[in-house]
Amino acid sequence: MHRIIAAVLAAGACASSPQAQTIPARTAAPVLTLAAALHRADISSPIRDAAAAGLRTAEAQRRVAGLRPNPSIVGEVENVAGSGPYEGLRASETTLGLALPLERGGKRGARIAVAEAQIGRAALQAAIARADLRLRVTQAYTAAAAAQRRVAIAQDQVGIAAEVLRAARVRVQAGRASPLEEQRAGVARLAAEGASERARRSADAACGNLARLLGVPIDRLDDDWFDAVAPAPAARPAGPSAMLTVAAARADLETAIAQVRLARSQRVPDLTVSASARRLEQTNAVAAVFGVSIPLNVFNDGRAGIAVAEAQRDQSDALRRVALLDAEQGVATARADADNAATTARNATGPALAAATEAARIARIGYREGKFGQLDLLDAERTLLDTRTAAVDALAAHHDAQALLERLTTAAPQPEDDQR
Repeated sequence: MHRIIAAVLAAGACASSPQAQTIPARTAAPVLTLAAALHRADISSPIRDAAAAGLRTAEAQRRVAGLRPNPSIVGEVENVAGSGPYEGLRASETTLGLALPLERGGKRGARIAVAEAQIGRAALQAAIARADLRLRVTQAYTAAAAAQRRVAIAQDQVGIAAEVLRAARVRVQAGRASPLEEQRAGVARLAAEGASERARRSADAACGNLARLLGVPIDRLDDDWFDAVAPAPAARPAGPSAMLTVAAARADLETAIAQVRLARSQRVPDLTVSASARRLEQTNAVAAVFGVSIPLNVFNDGRAGIAVAEAQRDQSDALRRVALLDAEQGVATARADADNAATTARNATGPALAAATEAARIARIGYREGKFGQLDLLDAERTLLDTRTAAVDALAAHHDAQALLERLTTAAPQPEDDQR
């Protein structure tokens, strides 16, 4: 009898399903596909703008790192405001010259190496931002498509409940059923209308979130894409080491190694050479003055800075190994989840849904003809509703799992030198 009851539910759903399918035909709104949504987000999202600005910042820092120290103008006046022959400006000596710092120890090359490593990290960050945006848009698109599908199911249930109420009234008026059946059917219709209203609000929120991501209003989404159960993407031939998260950790290690080189170069003191011209007031003669200065590494010899840089390098290396381990585990888990979600989606949208639909159809016909009771009908409707809802949830979980697996297995872009 449970099968028959389940069948009643499906009948109502089937009856309302054609109505839901005619709605898009009447509204000639274009269908927004997932590919179009991803393209729209890629060209309009501020997330991409932030990543591009970060890359420009790293490139500007590379130009700054290649600059040499600025020279200084040196001006001095000696033998003034003294006593005796040095009173006033009579014996003053004026010196005017130029001082030029000379970097030693490869500081400029070390700065450039750090800046270039940071450029590579910024490029990876931009790729990570694009991959995260793609995942975010896909998940929002899936949520909106699932919400719209739940609205259609809820509207179908409202139609089914109204039809059951009409049938109950006919049975009660004919004296074939207790007035309790009409009351029960009325409660079921009110519950269906409330569920439909809640589903509509949730769909408006999901579509609004997607619209805010894309910057365009959302109307119709791709039902064929949502209903498709695609196999999990094949494993990347490059392996986990080429994934974005691992590549980013490796870029952090390269930056830390460059920082160690820079810290070591800081231990070598710089020279400052100067050349000046001195004018003697008493004789009005001019003489050249040359000078060299070098700091003494007495209190800070740079060893502490090297120790800090080396510790950060070791930390980055450990984090790189952790990222590699996490990537391998994450991909294995995500692939299993994607396969499980695909199996669940195929089962939920296949034989189970077909059986529930047929059972509901039989139960509705039997109820009208007085062969089945109302409880059988309500049980069949509930079974169909649960099956259809489970099918939508399974499809949404499948697409989310696919999107997450694609995000985890996204390969890092190859450096330009490697591409050439």
